[in-house]
Amino acid sequence: MISKSSLLTSAALGMICALSAGDLAQAATTTTTAKHKHAHAPAGPDLAQQVKDLQAQVEALQQTMAAQTQAQQQSQAQTAQAIADSQAQAAQATATARAAQAKLDMQIEQIPGAVQTAVAAQPKPPTDKFYYKGITITPGGFLEAATIWRSSNLGSDMASSFAKVPFGNAALSHAQEFRVSGRQSRVSFLAEGNINQDMKAAFYGEFDFLGAAQTANSNESNSYNPRIRNVYGTVDWDSLGLHVLGGQNWSLITLNSKGITPRNEVTPTAIDAQYVPGFAWARQPQIRLVKDFADKQAWIAVSAENPQSTFTGTAGNALPTGISVTDLVTGNTTINGAPAGSVASSGFNTVNTMSLNKLPDFVAKLAIEPEIMGSRPLHAEVFGLYRDFYDQITVTSANTIGLKPGVREAAVDGGGVGGSITLTVWPKRLDLQGSFLTGKGIGRYGSAQLSDATLNANGEIAPIHETMFLGGATFHATPKLDLYIYGGEEKENSQISAVGTTNFGFGDLAGTNFTDAGCKTIGGACSATVRQVDQITAGLWDKAITGPYGQIRLGLQYSHTWLTGFAGPNGFAPTTSEDMVFTSFRYYPF
Repeated sequence: MISKSSLLTSAALGMICALSAGDLAQAATTTTTAKHKHAHAPAGPDLAQQVKDLQAQVEALQQTMAAQTQAQQQSQAQTAQAIADSQAQAAQATATARAAQAKLDMQIEQIPGAVQTAVAAQPKPPTDKFYYKGITITPGGFLEAATIWRSSNLGSDMASSFAKVPFGNAALSHAQEFRVSGRQSRVSFLAEGNINQDMKAAFYGEFDFLGAAQTANSNESNSYNPRIRNVYGTVDWDSLGLHVLGGQNWSLITLNSKGITPRNEVTPTAIDAQYVPGFAWARQPQIRLVKDFADKQAWIAVSAENPQSTFTGTAGNALPTGISVTDLVTGNTTINGAPAGSVASSGFNTVNTMSLNKLPDFVAKLAIEPEIMGSRPLHAEVFGLYRDFYDQITVTSANTIGLKPGVREAAVDGGGVGGSITLTVWPKRLDLQGSFLTGKGIGRYGSAQLSDATLNANGEIAPIHETMFLGGATFHATPKLDLYIYGGEEKENSQISAVGTTNFGFGDLAGTNFTDAGCKTIGGACSATVRQVDQITAGLWDKAITGPYGQIRLGLQYSHTWLTGFAGPNGFAPTTSEDMVFTSFRYYPF
């Protein structure tokens, strides 16, 4: 192809030649004519100079065209090089992308196998769940093989009768006790489901094998055969902060670790199924309403719970002639010299008579968990307990205290106040807890099971004043090893009424019907009445083995228990003590 500059040059040369030819022709004609007319006329314009100027213009044009051509060629070369570089880079990027994709495809292919390997290598979590029609079911519990050694024979299984440690006059106080038991093994389940976006329902059941048909009662654990620890349902409205519970559960007086929520109760981690004296608790049927506030930093709750009253008195001191009391649980001693009667019943063992009650026990509770430095290491509670004691008094004849013959009902109020606290002193290392309860007629809520009330000389109920407290610490030595220690006390005051020189009721009953002279001599005479129970307990739990099929925990516990009686006429207060050692092997499959 002829370039544009070449064409322009050729055109310019053509024009010069044409002009030159025309000028020459014209010059020749003019010259010929002039010769004829004026032989001596002057010459025309310098044609050679014009041609020279035109040639210079052509040369300049050629140079310009050459420069433009050179620049164009350079630009074309640069463009070609850029295209080549871009193509090379694109080819390299394509090759890199293909290599990366191939590597990614290989990694993706290996993911399922790696996931399966990792899952298989991890231990099975302890809260595996099942799903059925939108309901989440969580199984729980453990299998236990435990041993118990006691320095004095209590004749108890895993739940110790702290207030019944024998004094030195009893042969059993010098007989050691050892047994192996699996009856504290436990099974539980939790079913949960969402009724709608704001309403959640749950049902929880927990059972063990510590029931005893002949001694089953409603005093504290409300447990019959098969032994129900907890069976209850809950409904929660999260947007309203409202929570309702109905069924058998831990009493509202029991310390919680988080808010006022079920399954967060803080019980001593002792192996002994009766825990530690001074611990205030019960497991009984109830209806509970809870409201939370301030982003769940505060809770209030009220409950109405199953009532039951336990009674005591001084054996041998009969009520005045013509006075009797019906249908009261009197424990091991009686007030009127004969076992209390029992109304014919269905579903209860008649060996243990049931107290008369017309109102439930009422509990109101406030709990707070303030934020401290961005966390909530403190949980504190205060609560009040109201109780109603009720009996029937029958006066059949004239008596020394002037009661008229007839039948009448008598009721008296009781209850108490208490508080509890848990505190994380050292995160993931040291936790502290403490609780107390004081009032009248509160014995059934203590682990030592001291009595609620006694009877006055006129047959009316007289609640006994009692104070109980518990302190404890748990040290998490390692992620697997926990060390714990607790100390607690339950102490009652005397409750006495007198007719003449005869004392009725409970406590410091100086007189002919009370003696403590032989309390430390085998076979000696001793009618000591327990006033105070103290205990110190220490132990450990070791998560010995954790694997895909559950966990094995090993436990060891030692406790020393003191009993102190009321002082007799000589001012001597009889005492006795008990040493106990427990071991536990537990398998948690879930």
